[in-house]
Amino acid sequence: MELTSPKVIKQIAEQFDFGFSKGLGQNFLLDPQVLDKIADAADIDDGVLEVGPGFGVLTKRLCETGKKVVSVEIDKRLIPVLDFTLAEFDNVKIIEKDILKTDVKALIDEEFDGKRISVAANLPYYITTPIITKLIEEKLPIKNIVVMVQKEVAERIAAKPGKKDYGAISVLCQYYTNPRLVTIVPKGSFYPAPKVDSAVLCMEVQDKPNVEVLDEKLFFKVVKSAFAQRRKTLLNCLSTGFSCPKEALSELLLGIGIEPTVRGEKLGLSEFAKIADALKTQGLA
Repeated sequence: MELTSPKVIKQIAEQFDFGFSKGLGQNFLLDPQVLDKIADAADIDDGVLEVGPGFGVLTKRLCETGKKVVSVEIDKRLIPVLDFTLAEFDNVKIIEKDILKTDVKALIDEEFDGKRISVAANLPYYITTPIITKLIEEKLPIKNIVVMVQKEVAERIAAKPGKKDYGAISVLCQYYTNPRLVTIVPKGSFYPAPKVDSAVLCMEVQDKPNVEVLDEKLFFKVVKSAFAQRRKTLLNCLSTGFSCPKEALSELLLGIGIEPTVRGEKLGLSEFAKIADALKTQGLA
């Protein structure tokens, strides 16, 4: 069964009376070369957790590695479809759940004996950020996350300080992972075709965050405040975010070598860490 053929996908949809849901972002990747790039980037050792298998196009490629594949699918209509398209494989398990409401740590412990696994997914655009945030913030036994996302989202996550795409999501992901763009994927590579291009993003999860901080919650509050009003200076953003006198904040910033008039998009992980630690030690947060 050639699942990368639009004709075959249409036939399966008709066979199971399946209508593609725009609300669930159901656009299935059909490009064999991109499927190979996702599987290669995932570098699967102890198994792979897939989010949103759809018709099983990527799932099939992951199963062909011989490693255990556990796929979490929210749409119950797809369960019989997956039973059909993946019938030849005995190394795959389909779980009907909402990944955002799933105890992923418990799932990995149960299905993979707590080993460090890979995550692969063709993520719906509307829910990309919540899923990525959940996977990295919960500090799961994951070695990498390889996801298909909207091109603009991938560029934001991988953006470096000073670039227009750089923002709070960039800092969040780069705090926990080392992200890189694997390949750009044109909209014509999907069925049904979305309105925008996509990109494959690989995030190598680090054993420990890429910068040390005294208080992670405070660190992310600093980051969120710094990007809350992009046109304003760092001093103004922090003053609003922390309800602190500007004079005290200005003195704090100058004391750690950061100009109060700089904008948050110019700062890297180490600068945000310095600010958070200084706020903590000086009792301003």
